[in-house]
Amino acid sequence: QLVLFSGKLNTIAGVVTTFFLLVYATVNLACLALEWASAPNFRPTFRYFTWHTCLLGIAGCCVMMFLISPVSASASLGFLLLLLLALHYLSPSSTWGYISQALIFHQVRKYLLMLDVRKDHVKFWRPQMLLMVQNPRGSARLIDFVNDLKKSGLYILGHVELQDLDTLPSDPLQPQQDSWLSLVDKLNVKAFVSLTLAPSVRHGVRQLLFTSGLGGMRPNTLVLGFYDDAAPQDGLARHPAFTSTREDVPLGFPPLRAPDDPKLLSAREYVGIVADALKMLRNVLLARHLEGLDKAWELRRAASSPPAIHVWPVNLLRPDSARYVDSCSLFLLQMACVLNMARAWRRARLRLFLCVEAGAMPHAQEEKLRQLLKDLRIQAQIQLVPWDAVTCLHWQKPREPPGGPLPTRAMEEEKEEGAVNFPANATQVSDEYICAANKLVLEQSPTPAVRFLYLPRPPPPPSLYLLYLHQLELLTRGLGPTVLVHGVSAVTSTQL
Repeated sequence: QLVLFSGKLNTIAGVVTTFFLLVYATVNLACLALEWASAPNFRPTFRYFTWHTCLLGIAGCCVMMFLISPVSASASLGFLLLLLLALHYLSPSSTWGYISQALIFHQVRKYLLMLDVRKDHVKFWRPQMLLMVQNPRGSARLIDFVNDLKKSGLYILGHVELQDLDTLPSDPLQPQQDSWLSLVDKLNVKAFVSLTLAPSVRHGVRQLLFTSGLGGMRPNTLVLGFYDDAAPQDGLARHPAFTSTREDVPLGFPPLRAPDDPKLLSAREYVGIVADALKMLRNVLLARHLEGLDKAWELRRAASSPPAIHVWPVNLLRPDSARYVDSCSLFLLQMACVLNMARAWRRARLRLFLCVEAGAMPHAQEEKLRQLLKDLRIQAQIQLVPWDAVTCLHWQKPREPPGGPLPTRAMEEEKEEGAVNFPANATQVSDEYICAANKLVLEQSPTPAVRFLYLPRPPPPPSLYLLYLHQLELLTRGLGPTVLVHGVSAVTSTQL
């Protein structure tokens, strides 16, 4: 109206024309994107429509804009960019649909087909995690920790719902999907969600290991929380992502199990899941006390003294077969190195513990290990740990502690039911030796932020599963945040 009052209508004619041409160019661009995305519902009625006409329309509009007024064309393009940014960051979610999603789907499908598993090479190996979560309220810090451990790899949160679809009117997993996706958004983790129905947790984990992922992007590592009698704590309500707002946790997850309530998973079934994963050539990580890992406090402490990551690449439960260069030890070392490469853990220091015995030329072993670290380009401090006083207990005849053995509650239940007998020589190590190994690990200072320990394979007979779990519980008792690692795949090589 001001232009009309000034009597200079031609001053705005170029701007108006430029904006109209910009609108036509944008419409052509949207049509071109829909055509390239192969959207099934994009069926234009224009008889001569092709992607060539779209390109011609875009080019013609842009050329005419700059021929009419280069200044107006440049200003309108700048205004368009500002408008796009404002809509992207300030506008609420709409139901119009986003063409970017169609383009992303088209490109992801194309590249997944190009990702050939037959061309996998150790040089490009990366961890692809499947973390099993029973209730996110008790696993918030574990979810965040595994997000740091994935190193740009695939990350899936798996959950098994113990129900039978035959007895239900509809799928109970669909209403839960939004809660899980909101959880991923709130925790700011780069993860997918995979839910399944199964008659037991073990069958559900098998399903997820078989079916999760797509093409060359499939989980190669299973992560489980540790099976013990500790009462679950609601870490989700105390997580910074939720405490920063005044709202209560708005996610539809059930309350945590009470300490006296029965578990949905038995101890034998838990070890069976570990055995199944190893049979399927998946690496296994068991995380204990990770809910006690306060990463925010560790980051604040890093400003004064860097936190430590302790690595024990030797099978402490089998001291007669201690080796540092088998596949499992290298995988364990790789996991610790990957964590150290995460942005939040870059100031942490790796400490590698070399268990040595008298007369075994410890300095030669240390030099060999140092050369291995140099070949793998891993910076870590090596610390020699004499453990003659520990290994001597292994060669002694096992003795029961006062009051008899130290079975877990699950072991006592199995014995009462008469399901399995536990002979005196059921394991190769005694509880006395395991407690001494636990004390050896605990005495190493300074106290680390997290420990990585070697996870031995479960024994073949299922009758020994409970005793195996009992040994792991003794080994990790009181150690704080600990990750037990067993690797089956080659992850690094000195010949690269």
